[in-house]
Amino acid sequence: MKKYYGIFYEGSKINQIICAVLINLPVFAYGASIGWMSPMTLLLQSKESPRGTPLTDIEISWVAAVAYLTCIPGNFLMAFLGDTFGRKITLLFISSTGAASWILMLSSFEVWALILARALVGITMSGCYVTCPIYTKEISDDSIRGALGCLVILFHTSGNLFLYIIGDLLSYRTVLWICLSLPTFHLVLFMMMPDSPSYLVKRNNFEEAERVMAWLRCKKEDDQSVKDEVEVIKKEQLNDKESNRFLLRTIIKDNILCKAFYIALIVTLAREICGAVPVLNFAGDIFAYASSDRSLVLSPNQQAILLGVVQVAGSMLASSIVEKAGRKPILSITSLVSGLSMCALASWFVAKEYGAVTPNWIPIVTLCLCIFCDACGLQPISIVIAGEIFSYKYRGTVMAITMSVASFFDFLQLLFFKPLANSIGIHVAFYFFGIVCIFMAIYVVIVIPETKGKSLIEIYKCFRNKRGQEKELVSGYVE
Repeated sequence: MKKYYGIFYEGSKINQIICAVLINLPVFAYGASIGWMSPMTLLLQSKESPRGTPLTDIEISWVAAVAYLTCIPGNFLMAFLGDTFGRKITLLFISSTGAASWILMLSSFEVWALILARALVGITMSGCYVTCPIYTKEISDDSIRGALGCLVILFHTSGNLFLYIIGDLLSYRTVLWICLSLPTFHLVLFMMMPDSPSYLVKRNNFEEAERVMAWLRCKKEDDQSVKDEVEVIKKEQLNDKESNRFLLRTIIKDNILCKAFYIALIVTLAREICGAVPVLNFAGDIFAYASSDRSLVLSPNQQAILLGVVQVAGSMLASSIVEKAGRKPILSITSLVSGLSMCALASWFVAKEYGAVTPNWIPIVTLCLCIFCDACGLQPISIVIAGEIFSYKYRGTVMAITMSVASFFDFLQLLFFKPLANSIGIHVAFYFFGIVCIFMAIYVVIVIPETKGKSLIEIYKCFRNKRGQEKELVSGYVE
């Protein structure tokens, strides 16, 4: 006979799911802020601009790109806040920053206000990709860790699509008010959620850690499995205390930590250089080519909505299959398919340039395939893996470093993709993206271990050096 914990079965995952959904609500709000650029750029540069004077190309470029600059220091700020004040306080700070950006845009139409508001979006961006994945990982049971970890991309893409739709239907100020309501709603709702057990253990608040763990697992506080999980966290953090305070130096000097760091960095870079970022920005031109025979005519906003639907579909698939298929198969297959689609798109451009008869559906299919693979595998799985292969002490620092590198490359792509594509040919760029993805697929098969359902100690066993490390694990972990 099944036992009950409140109104749920004992051992139910429902509290973890509720908590993970609320943790990722700021990601939905951030996705809306990124999606805001697509319909509002057209409006702000048109004669019907709500500010009276249309924005210039330089002004709108800074409005679009400045978030990726502020995200770089923001990543380290989020890592510091999360480790010092806890994941919960940091998450509330992220929503407060998001609300401030929308209030600023509601208050002024001046260019400086728009740029400053978008700069604040960079802070929310860093929080969403540093704090939210870590927080989600730390409240999740191993059996659903991957599925809940994929929520960050599902909520991001859903936020994009949400804004694409309302941006096409509603007025400028109405959209801003709706966007302001999202972080405000989260601020109120998240007050009732607990901090992560890992942070509570770090603060030596063991009784509260057990209480929170019991609530998350829908079990009683005196349940042995709850006490065992808290003991594992204690042991993990005790081992961490023995390492150097200079975390990056410790990571580089330790063979296993260094290997884990390189894996996290490579999967993050591959995610950013897979072609999805420039593809989303270059979509209008590709659709213009594809609709040259007027068999398909889509407005820019309709193009964005189509890509948004594809993104959401991909991220939903990732959340539903990651615990069944595993991280490694999904990441390798999506990397390979994305690489082949990019090469096919590049070949289509070459054939078009030489006057060959080229089907107009090819760029549409390859474009959607690239975006689907990015949302289904490259983005969510890279984030899940990066969060799984480090202990509490290193998790924030590693996520901050990898996200800073990612933000820098995103900034460069937004700034230089079109000039380089015009000078050397867009096909060269897409061949480059395709080759990167194909090499990533090979790297995943050869180097990256499967982390599905494994504890940190079990994952580190896979990282052991074949010589001389048969009996030891990194930083004091032992069998």
